[in-house]
Amino acid sequence: MTLRRIGITLGDPGGISPEIVLKALAGDYELPEADYVLFGSAPVLRAEEKALGIHFDFDSVKSKISASPGNLAFHEIPSSLRTIKKGVPSAKNGLDSFHSFKAALAEARKGNLQAIVTAPISKSSWALAGVRWKGHTDYLSHFYAGAIMAFWSKKLKVALFSHHVSLKNALKKVNRESLLDFFLSLDRSLKRVRPGGFELLVAGLNPHAGEDGLLGRDETEEISPAIKEARRQGIKISGPYPPDVVFRNALGQADKIVIALYHDQGLIPFKLAAFDSGVNVSLGLPFIRTSPDHGTAFDIAGKNRANPRSLIEAIKLAAALARSI
Repeated sequence: MTLRRIGITLGDPGGISPEIVLKALAGDYELPEADYVLFGSAPVLRAEEKALGIHFDFDSVKSKISASPGNLAFHEIPSSLRTIKKGVPSAKNGLDSFHSFKAALAEARKGNLQAIVTAPISKSSWALAGVRWKGHTDYLSHFYAGAIMAFWSKKLKVALFSHHVSLKNALKKVNRESLLDFFLSLDRSLKRVRPGGFELLVAGLNPHAGEDGLLGRDETEEISPAIKEARRQGIKISGPYPPDVVFRNALGQADKIVIALYHDQGLIPFKLAAFDSGVNVSLGLPFIRTSPDHGTAFDIAGKNRANPRSLIEAIKLAAALARSI
């Protein structure tokens, strides 16, 4: 049996990312059988090993990724880091985490990885480093215009129509043409990972989904027409539903995904339902990309208190979805 090859990035050195990565790899968590390649800089890896009392004898990967079956390899990224600043955004940390992700993505684009699991980065650190992209999904969108940010758990699944933009700009994006394109792209992506796809439940934008135009006309003029056209094209989709009940309708329903129209509309209920077990998934790519649904947790960085559960779930989901591509 040919094993899937999964890249894992170390994330922001100043947060909990290196800690949860090493805990996940060193713990007794029954990770899926795969070839794992860890992308990061040696100073970050060795500093975290020392802090946690963990040591790995990695096979070193210098150029082409060619790990043997079931192998755990380290792909070293050149870095200027000598000391690591914990607990705050940092330009050097941002550059280090960006280069790790950039290298992993390059390998995935060449077909050398079937999945990437990304430990959390700091968008502030990327900005301080002069990186113009606002996180993993934004950078992926530079190469894959149809990249979709979704969140996955056993309790609830959510796809975001817009994500890392201001609320004001997110509202401007809600029009029937853009919505229809999104519905079609999401449905295509989901059918790649699950035959038959999923049932899509679309959240309304306004209270009570506009109350037939009394509380806003976005639903009647933009959202409903896009849903009707998507349904005419064969997509299992319904709505718009009042935002305060649609997530309850999908809770515990494995075949349903809520489409949230902006970041916090989807992330507040998702993190209430599955903060420790939720996974961020990038859809619309020729490979799988997953990540924990939490951030760098600067407040507990360096204190050996971080829980690796969300990262472990991200690894398991990456392996499961990668089998379908």
